[in-house]
Amino acid sequence: MKRLRFIGIWLAMLAFLFLPISVSAESTSGTDVYVVEVKNTIETGLAQSLERAFAEAEQIKPKAILLRIDTLGGSISAAIDIGQRIRQSPIPVIAYVEQDAVSAGAYIALNAKHLAMAPGSTIGAAEPRTVDGQTADPKVLSVWKAEMRSAAEATGRDGRIAEGMVDINLDIPNVKKSGTLLSLSAEQAVQLGIADGIFKNQEEVLNHYGYQSASLAEYKMSFAERLARILTNPFVIPVLLIIGVVGLVVEMLIPGVTLPGVIGLAAFGLFFFGNMIAGFAGWESLLLFVLGVVMLVVEIFVTGFGIIGLAGIIAIGASVGVAVYDAKYGVQSFLVALVFAGIAAWVTVKYFGQRGAWNKLILKDQFTKEKGYVPAKTFNYLLFQEGIAMTPLRPAGTVAINEQRFDVVTEGGFVNPGEAIVVVHVEGTRIVVRRKS
Repeated sequence: MKRLRFIGIWLAMLAFLFLPISVSAESTSGTDVYVVEVKNTIETGLAQSLERAFAEAEQIKPKAILLRIDTLGGSISAAIDIGQRIRQSPIPVIAYVEQDAVSAGAYIALNAKHLAMAPGSTIGAAEPRTVDGQTADPKVLSVWKAEMRSAAEATGRDGRIAEGMVDINLDIPNVKKSGTLLSLSAEQAVQLGIADGIFKNQEEVLNHYGYQSASLAEYKMSFAERLARILTNPFVIPVLLIIGVVGLVVEMLIPGVTLPGVIGLAAFGLFFFGNMIAGFAGWESLLLFVLGVVMLVVEIFVTGFGIIGLAGIIAIGASVGVAVYDAKYGVQSFLVALVFAGIAAWVTVKYFGQRGAWNKLILKDQFTKEKGYVPAKTFNYLLFQEGIAMTPLRPAGTVAINEQRFDVVTEGGFVNPGEAIVVVHVEGTRIVVRRKS
């Protein structure tokens, strides 16, 4: 019953995973301005969401798209995808920096045809950093600097200013000195031609660009999209994989508990769900995962010398790799999860080993006197002992050794009663003798 319940829960999760997901948008005819928010961390989930937003805007055909920006940055690759989508848009894009357009956010803002700033807002400080906060590789720095310059120049802005936001060693007379990273206030951005002006609110922005009394429609992320943004975050992916792998390992080591398996599959379900909504994962990744789990289960009950289990681990790792935006990052995260799974397996075996699945495959019964079993007698102590044949040995018969009678067999010859014999071999209760020469 527990197994059936466990399978039922997993099937229900799969059904939820593949329910049709609708993206809500106020697709009102006659819309003048389509408003889209670019807030919080820039990551792949946001990039996919904005791709859908721009696609829907092109169906609505507004006169302009207004991006309300407030972000401290995030993924460079996601920002590049967003920036390219902005430049390719046939609809004019207005970027309105409500608070911060830092790092990747600055790049997104620079790609818009029009750029407006709110009082007290900032833009810049776009030096690329690694996950642990270290300065990125010089090659990455060079590419990112070129991207920033290209974005600025494509919209008629000073590319040198954009480079100064990235390169701390760049010296721009009267703007920044070497050793500092360029970050502009709203006033500075306007003075340097990066922004068109400073506006208190969205209405003032629209009035400035000629959209007075414009009818608005705002793109609303669905719950699924908001959840996908969280689940595809580079910091969340390893956590989900660790929980997923550890849960499955513990469930296989102590089957029947169910809870670890449910938690593990729930984590993997969220992982695939988020990446499917974000547009990275498909059926092939999920099928690979299911195949890998089946192989691991088969390995438990079928002696495969570890080959089937290893193939299962590889299949699950491959499913993770093809499900995320960066296969290398996905595989690395999976390997980290395997390390945690190894630790969990050691703890499980140490403290709960008596409940392990392998115990079903190993005979644990002990035949002891306390349980009513009488062990068979052995006669190893008779080896090389001498005696007398009491009956003819043809070849079986009875001999006397140390005044005790034993049933024996000869090596093949016949021995007459009264002749001396010697024990030459003992195998359990079988005693082999020959005539003493």
